[in-house]
Amino acid sequence: MKLLVTGGAGFIGSNYIRYVLKKHPSYKVINLDKLTYAGNPDNLREPAENKNYSFVKGDICDAKLAAKVMKGVDLVVNFAAESHVDRSIDDPEAFIRTNYFGVYTMLEAARKAGVKKFLQISTDEVYGSRKTGSFKETDKLSPSSPYSSSKAAGDLLALSYFTTYGMPVIITRSSNNFGPFQYPEKLIPLFITNAFEELKVPVYGTGMNVRDWIYVEDNCAGVDLALHKGKPGEVYNLGGGNEKQNIYITKLILKLIDRPESLIRYVKDRLGHDFRYSIASAKSAKLGFKPKYDFETAMEKTVQWYLENKWWWKK
Repeated sequence: MKLLVTGGAGFIGSNYIRYVLKKHPSYKVINLDKLTYAGNPDNLREPAENKNYSFVKGDICDAKLAAKVMKGVDLVVNFAAESHVDRSIDDPEAFIRTNYFGVYTMLEAARKAGVKKFLQISTDEVYGSRKTGSFKETDKLSPSSPYSSSKAAGDLLALSYFTTYGMPVIITRSSNNFGPFQYPEKLIPLFITNAFEELKVPVYGTGMNVRDWIYVEDNCAGVDLALHKGKPGEVYNLGGGNEKQNIYITKLILKLIDRPESLIRYVKDRLGHDFRYSIASAKSAKLGFKPKYDFETAMEKTVQWYLENKWWWKK
């Protein structure tokens, strides 16, 4: 089986490649990545030594390259995306280009190559915010930021390829991921690295915003399950079942690193900041999806990884 992973030098993509090479040792894995600021070759030191792994540097918006790498490919998992909300507020164009036009380019290349399955990686942010209850896959999309809007657009385009062309497209929408190799601009790795160096940890608004968190290895297992057992044309939520306020996470990190809460600095809230994300994962549970890690244990593992791998993030 030949698997193409896009954005495989990023946080979730690199963790997924390691997961696949262990779970499916006979698979040939091609990693297509542009190596932007968040794409780091250091994330793939271990896979690089595997004879079944190969790397291609390039942009998913490059149609000629997409057609070239797609030849002979059976499965595609498209992780490649611009993903930081704050950056999308400052520069929406880059997000529209990669998260929409890039999806189109990959879909076209995959359709022409006759791939067996195309899995589009999405996010719970496409649903928007809600005060109570959890979003199901059939609920209306109501994205708030240029980032989540561009991801929602990519989702709809992917599903249109199933409806129009009968292309075997599947979508997974996960809650907030955390774990090893996450670029330290996101909340958890930023707070871990800042706290370690005794720098202020910037908390938006009151810190009461709620997110559901999933350990990256659990998400990788869910993605792989959806790829192999999911039904084309369907969407699968992958939630961690760990809804936490940002201020709780902040204080937990400080406690684990033995730093004082005086490092907390409340800053002006983000524009259009969603208050709460929550997704129901009953549909993916029917495939066999069940997160392995509880939040606190996974946080301890994550903090430990960053403290033991300063070489990776200090530069």
